[in-house]
Amino acid sequence: MKSFDLTPDALEDVLSIWEFIAEDSIEAANRVLGQFNDAFQQLVQMPGLGHRRRDLTKRDLRFWTVYSYLIIYSQSDPLLIVRVLHGKRNVKKLLKER
Repeated sequence: MKSFDLTPDALEDVLSIWEFIAEDSIEAANRVLGQFNDAFQQLVQMPGLGHRRRDLTKRDLRFWTVYSYLIIYSQSDPLLIVRVLHGKRNVKKLLKER
């Protein structure tokens, strides 16, 4: 069975996003979390989805969008979710830090 893992940074990203949205609506936060999980499962089934962003990183990572968030992942086995970041953040800088 195919699966995925989240790096500690990605897990922290998802929890922070949930907490931020939950300040206004727990229901909305849960809905976004569900969409992330659905996207993770979709990426496991079709790991070639998304695109590379050489302007943001030289690492062999792919980017997939859910709402305004970028799911940044590696096509490993299991699939590795590296980060989940809002598109307006300084993604290039955040990816360099790790």
